[in-house]
Amino acid sequence: MVLWMPGPGSYTGEDSAELYLHGGRAVLDGVADALVVLGARPAEPGEFTRRAFLNGRMDLTTAEAVHDLVAAETAEQRRQALRQLDGALGAVYRGWAERLRMLLAHQEALIDFSDEDLPDPVEAALLAELDALAGDMAAALADGRRGERLREGLVFAVVGQPNVGKSSLINALAERDVAIVSPLPGTTRDALEARVVLGGVPVTLVDTAGLREAADAIEAEGVRRARARAAEADLVIAVIEAGGHAVDGGIDGRVLRVANKVDLGGSVPSGAVGVSALTGEGLDALRCRLADEARALTESGGPPPLTRARHRAALQEARALLAESREADWPELRAESLRLALRALGRVTGEVASEEILGLIFGQFCIGK
Repeated sequence: MVLWMPGPGSYTGEDSAELYLHGGRAVLDGVADALVVLGARPAEPGEFTRRAFLNGRMDLTTAEAVHDLVAAETAEQRRQALRQLDGALGAVYRGWAERLRMLLAHQEALIDFSDEDLPDPVEAALLAELDALAGDMAAALADGRRGERLREGLVFAVVGQPNVGKSSLINALAERDVAIVSPLPGTTRDALEARVVLGGVPVTLVDTAGLREAADAIEAEGVRRARARAAEADLVIAVIEAGGHAVDGGIDGRVLRVANKVDLGGSVPSGAVGVSALTGEGLDALRCRLADEARALTESGGPPPLTRARHRAALQEARALLAESREADWPELRAESLRLALRALGRVTGEVASEEILGLIFGQFCIGK
């Protein structure tokens, strides 16, 4: 079957056709070879979506949402990608850009008619709107990286002293043998990772070396890496043995305390989750707590969250330029800062985009799409 899709209503905005073929791989390869002989060529990564962007069918935030949707591992990632694909994030940026254009137009008017003795409320209103816009951008930046965390996945580091059952706990949560379990202290020397889904969010669980005074240089490096991974993690799962002592100092950030080996009869400290990685006792409750933590780190009830580092960098630049504009001594300098802020926002939606940036964005796509 051949499906013909005339432009400009197609995905790319150009005349397009799709072939639906029966048979195995040899049939597909044969048809592809025949098309190449007739003058066609294989599409480059992201080429169809790039053509759609260049033809005005979508902005860059929507194009990025296509990639996120294709790469989505969980339902929550799919929902975030669909929300961005519908244009919700792009609409926020375009709204800010429109407000910036109005600010710039009013500032230019103040410059052009500086000798007309315009009333003071005109500039006061301009400054009030500038402050309001800067406040909206600051609120978006203060989202705890929720959108980026959901798109990329979270990292939960499991730390604790040797032989408290960190590796057994990782294996139980991952439901497979990720780490070697041994009664010998210091078995885990390097960081081991397991990918799981908690609360609809992809999470990488990191098993780390036991925290103690190292017996040799290799173990010392393992302890250093354990502390480094804990410092970078979105959540630290601090494991102790039920009835034992807490993890030693140096662990900062968001921490969930887990008391393992409750099957041996030890007490569970207040606020900790008691489990037995051996018998499975308490593991369902721990999974629920971890799912709650994952959702708390990624849920966003307000405007669509920023989903990429490049969005955040451009918005930080625009916010800084608004602050610079607010403090400018000359109206011409204020206008120039507003123009630069507008340009920074334009890089997010693609109104201002270099070939290098487009190559980086669409090069991440699968072949063709």
